[in-house]
Amino acid sequence: MKIGELAQQTGCATETIRYYEKIGLLPEAYRNSNNYRQYNETHMERLRLIRNCRSLDMTHDEIRDLLAVIDAPQQTCGPITDIITEHLQHVDTRIQSLLQLRQQLEQLQHACANEGTAEDCGILDSLSNMTPLPTNDTHLG
Repeated sequence: MKIGELAQQTGCATETIRYYEKIGLLPEAYRNSNNYRQYNETHMERLRLIRNCRSLDMTHDEIRDLLAVIDAPQQTCGPITDIITEHLQHVDTRIQSLLQLRQQLEQLQHACANEGTAEDCGILDSLSNMTPLPTNDTHLG
């Protein structure tokens, strides 16, 4: 199948498919005599797995590690569990960061009574004078 058909069947943009090939997540497609890429069922299955991992906010490196285990089917599934466990820790860190962000936004929301002009706005005053929350290092960078 051509790239457009693969894109349609997987719901993935052709540019994304080319990018996944370029960074090594998706194996390069066979090129026919007119230099068009030709994909097969294996490409489609792998692309679906990549898309599902991305829908879980997994990074390319996490997906690459997962694919490396898949490509060595004699390995135990322990490394797969480790990848998911580590990703879950990243999610927990992000949740904590988002909860802190929510609290800070609620404080800002209550800093203004919707009276007066923008010049007198408590939210703008708070934004100008607040101390930002520390950024948590996550796997997203």
